[in-house]
Amino acid sequence: MGERTANVQPGDIGATMKGLAAVIQGRWDASDEESYTARLLHGPEDKVLKKVTEEATEVALACKDDDHDHIRYEAADLVYHLLVCLERWGVTVEELAGELDARHR
Repeated sequence: MGERTANVQPGDIGATMKGLAAVIQGRWDASDEESYTARLLHGPEDKVLKKVTEEATEVALACKDDDHDHIRYEAADLVYHLLVCLERWGVTVEELAGELDARHR
C-alpha cells in the first residue's frame, strides 16, 4: 500500500471521472519512460489486467479491516486502473455511464 492521501475533500465524481479519463486518453502519446499510464496502455495486456485484479483484492481486504481511509485509498487505485483498462479496450466513460443508467431505469 502507498502513502495515504491527506486532507481529502468531497468532490464531483462525474467531473473527476471525466477529467481522469481524459488524462489517461492523453497518455497514448506519452513515452513509456515518462508515464506509468503509458506503460499500462502500451505494455503487455496482462500487466493492466493484473493491476485491476490486485486493486480489487486490496479494496476487499481494506473492507475486511473496516478501515475507512484505506478503503477510499484502494478504491481510488481500483478506479484509476479500471479506467486505464477501459481506455485500452476502447470503452468510454460515457458508455460506462450509459450502461449503469440503463440498469437502474
